[in-house]
Amino acid sequence: MKKYIIAAALLIGTGAIINTTMQSCTTLATTDLGLSVIKKLLLNGINKGMGIYGNKDAFLQNNMVDKALPKELRDINSTLEKIAPSLVAKERDYIAQAASYTVNISRPILENAVHSLNAQDVNRIIKGTTATQILKEKTQQQLVTAIMPKVEEQLNQYGIVKTINTALSGSNLLGSLLGGNTTTVNSGGLSQLASEQMVNGIFNIIEDYEHQNSKALLGPLGK
Repeated sequence: MKKYIIAAALLIGTGAIINTTMQSCTTLATTDLGLSVIKKLLLNGINKGMGIYGNKDAFLQNNMVDKALPKELRDINSTLEKIAPSLVAKERDYIAQAASYTVNISRPILENAVHSLNAQDVNRIIKGTTATQILKEKTQQQLVTAIMPKVEEQLNQYGIVKTINTALSGSNLLGSLLGGNTTTVNSGGLSQLASEQMVNGIFNIIEDYEHQNSKALLGPLGK
């Protein structure tokens, strides 16, 4: 009988340990410690993205940025490839240079959003939403609106819009690409597309960093 009592005690004790572990994991997720882990993950991803955007060559070579290219701009570039291939390279180069001017605008917006994360956001992450997705929901439109004036200023300075229009003059290609009777690339339109690429490219980089590092950093949260 004594043997059975000891065995039962051991089972109860083991159950308590398991239960305590599960509770501590849940508690960790909703405490300042759990929140700080997620913030660290996002801030590291932002730093990586800002480093790429601050370096023209790194920006041009990053496939996460290329994947963010809006369909309309991709179509314009495909058309330009047939008319003036060198112009596409020049356009991409100018957009990369413009991207470097957006770093000081984008960084505080992203970092402020990270610091505003709360326990409710952490719970969403535990349930399967990526931390990057939450950051994107909080800042995407704000970022596009904030950087677009600087992007437009830089692209106009480089004269890329006028150059593209000169190359496409006399053709109906833009009408089919952008819809309607459009015969010229609008400066604001190109800046909007370039800004969208930059913003979505940043999120692609952050999300890629999250995927690569979530196991190590979010393991204690059950992710």
